[in-house]
Formats: sequence, C-alpha cells, structure tokens
Amino acid sequence: MINRTVLVGRLTNDPELKYTGNGIAVVTFTVAVNRQFTNSQGEREADFIRCQMWRKAAENFCNFTHKGSLVGIDGRIQTRSYENQQGTRVYVTEVVAENFSLLESKNSNQIQKNGEYSNYQQQNSIQNQQNSQNGNLQPQNNSSNGQYGNYSNPNDPFTNGGQRIDINDDDLPF
Repeated sequence: MINRTVLVGRLTNDPELKYTGNGIAVVTFTVAVNRQFTNSQGEREADFIRCQMWRKAAENFCNFTHKGSLVGIDGRIQTRSYENQQGTRVYVTEVVAENFSLLESKNSNQIQKNGEYSNYQQQNSIQNQQNSQNGNLQPQNNSSNGQYGNYSNPNDPFTNGGQRIDINDDDLPF
C-alpha cells in the first residue's frame, strides 16, 4: 500500500514551533495550493491544506520559512478524530510532512518578507506599461536599483555583468 503526498504552495501564516511534554518539536501550518483549473468566472481557486511536521525537521522549517514562503512538502495523509467540548466527534485530515524544500532563493524570501517584493513588482509593472505605451519593448535592466537588492553582483560568474550570455549545445554537460 502507498500513502504519499507531494504539495507545492505558499504558507498562509508564520509557522509556530511548539514542544510536547516530552520535549519533541512539532509545528502545524497551512499550505495554500492553487488548483490547476479556473472556475466559471475565470479565477483560479486554492485549497488550504493543513500540515504538521515533527522533530528536527519542524525546527528547521520554522527557522527558514515565514508567511508567504513557497515550499515543497513531501509526506503522508493522516486522519484522526477527537470529541470536542460539545460532545461532537470531529474528524481531521492532514498531511504529516516528513521532508520539505524551499522553492525560492533566500534573496527573494528576504525581499518578500520585508514587504518590498510587492513594491518591486508594482514598479516593474508600471515600467513595462510605460514602455509598451511608448513603443519601447526592450526589457528593463533593474540592476542599478540597489533598493531591492544587488542583482548585478560582479563576483557572480553567471550574471555576465547584465549582458546576454551566449551558450551553444556543445557547452552543456547533458
């Protein structure tokens, strides 16, 4: 039998680390996962999937993620039930995450966490609209804009100073 689940989505809240009476770390969080199709109004809906993670993975997850982080979760589906204060049986289905992957770079996480990400996107959108209205369809080079990070690191061998890098098929290892 197989019980395997893989999710890719964004965290709806900052994860909160808690410890059991025996000192075992546990975190409960919700991942918003977009559906692959749109509804009748043309909007994409999302599912909000409750997850939990245990032990060292839970501690690492809390140290490296925050609300809005794009994460990959690998785990299994678990169901449980309990009786609430009114005496009603409550059934819970959740993903017990065993592994996770951070799917955004640290820089984009930091920009998004500081609230500058939406400003950066909005500024680029305005610049692109102005360029298309003026007939200038050249891409904008934002490397000089230090407010949102240094995107033209001279020590980075992959940026080529913001210039186009020509790679032919013979250069690729696969």
